[in-house]
Amino acid sequence: MGGVNRADDGTGGVGGMRGGGGWGGANLLALRSHNTALVLDLLRTAGADGISRLELAERTGLTPQAVSKITARLREDGLAAEAGRRASTGGKPRTVLRLVPEAGHAVGVHLDRDEVRVVLVDLRGTVVEERRSALDLGAGAEAVLGAVREAVAEVVPTGLGRAALLGAGLALPGPLDHARGVLHRVTGFPEWDGFPLRDALTGRLGVPVVVDKDTNAAALGLAAGGEGGSFAYLHLGTGLGAGLVIGGRVHRGARTGAGEFGHQVIQLDGPPCTCGDRGCVEALCLGAVARGDLGEAARVLGAGAANLVGLLDIDVVLLGGRTVAAAPEAFVRGVGAVLADRARRTGQDAVPVRLAPGGGRTVAAGAAQLLLGPVFGREVG
Repeated sequence: MGGVNRADDGTGGVGGMRGGGGWGGANLLALRSHNTALVLDLLRTAGADGISRLELAERTGLTPQAVSKITARLREDGLAAEAGRRASTGGKPRTVLRLVPEAGHAVGVHLDRDEVRVVLVDLRGTVVEERRSALDLGAGAEAVLGAVREAVAEVVPTGLGRAALLGAGLALPGPLDHARGVLHRVTGFPEWDGFPLRDALTGRLGVPVVVDKDTNAAALGLAAGGEGGSFAYLHLGTGLGAGLVIGGRVHRGARTGAGEFGHQVIQLDGPPCTCGDRGCVEALCLGAVARGDLGEAARVLGAGAANLVGLLDIDVVLLGGRTVAAAPEAFVRGVGAVLADRARRTGQDAVPVRLAPGGGRTVAAGAAQLLLGPVFGREVG
């Protein structure tokens, strides 16, 4: 997609400091202009080798003058730097520019039912700090918010200076309202229903906060990391959910309700589930895990995955979450076997099943992309 050539290059300012007692730095939120995002994303993907201004103009569709204004501002604010010179077809060698990853950071928080994991990532999404501690999601809002703030404080170094903290992305079990940052009746924790988590945490941290479901955040991070096509990320930990990427975009649904994968009923009058229904995939799967029958757990998970493949015709199934991480081969093999059986019946190619990269930090790192994505022009909403 090309840039918008206007007299105003649209770079915005990068010098505002945040008040309210929170962490401050250069206000990278002001960088969310179309043209600047195009340039920043090309600098990011160019890596350490860098890219010339002429190449930036050719690939964005912007005029060389507009590119020069944008890159000058980015260099002034410490977001871009020279990466050397490259021979040209004529005239003097071209100066190439690169992104300065340490010039900005974002926090990603994975708030689970029994623990909180926090990461600090740079502009490339590389994790530079990480903390993990026990937490009881049922302990009440004050205790939970205090624990999150304490964990965030541990990963954010003092005196960031111009290395901006864009904000914090918070991911937790749903259902919730992503747009308003308000929780609904979180499965097993009805006391959170209607709680304005985004606004409450923004007040505690003093930086912008974005809230999303854990599975959506993980799917976003996987897509930003290069996972292409349409895929489903199945997260089996203390619960079971799915993050869906369709046509390159995270599919949340009109009410952020997409991906409540664990609460599809596959056994009428089956064992009760924490959601109030019976025979849900989550209840059957976690019940088998509790009995030590990982083969049955994988078979149940595979049955749910096969339903998803039949409905959405996705390209790949990715597995993650602490329960999967404890026995990855058993789950990849078991789910893959169910999908292979389905493929034989339908005459189609089997949808591959892989372990999601990132390990235990997949959700937290994905939550940080809720802040990084818009800076580089990537859709996250």
